[in-house]
Amino acid sequence: MSFSAIYDIGGSAMRAQVMRLDTVASNLANADTAASSEAEAYRATKPVFSALYTQDFDNRSMSAQVQTLGVVKSDRTVEQRFEPNSPLADANGMVFYSNVNPVAEMADMMSASRAFQTSVEVMNRVSSMQQSLLKLGQ
Repeated sequence: MSFSAIYDIGGSAMRAQVMRLDTVASNLANADTAASSEAEAYRATKPVFSALYTQDFDNRSMSAQVQTLGVVKSDRTVEQRFEPNSPLADANGMVFYSNVNPVAEMADMMSASRAFQTSVEVMNRVSSMQQSLLKLGQ
């Protein structure tokens, strides 16, 4: 595997974690938003990733990267609260709140941050290996 392939893998992994952090930030920003109906309530989003393997036309080298398949909305039920005096209350006095679980989102944020840092460390080690190879050639 070439150094450029390793950089491609690390870079795609970092992009995936940035997307994951973006969805966590969006979810946390909307964690306690209210709506007048269940359909209008904010639903947590999660990115879906897959490993994509590619092979050279001459079958000499293989590479991989993280592919984003899309972003899906959570199917957890939204929270309903009886708040008849709220301007958002429906005819039954119910107000609907997002289905975001802030504790789970914070755990996901920590996991994504650590995964991003791991990719940075991989890239730094590859760079260090390249520098060592250049010094050997002198």
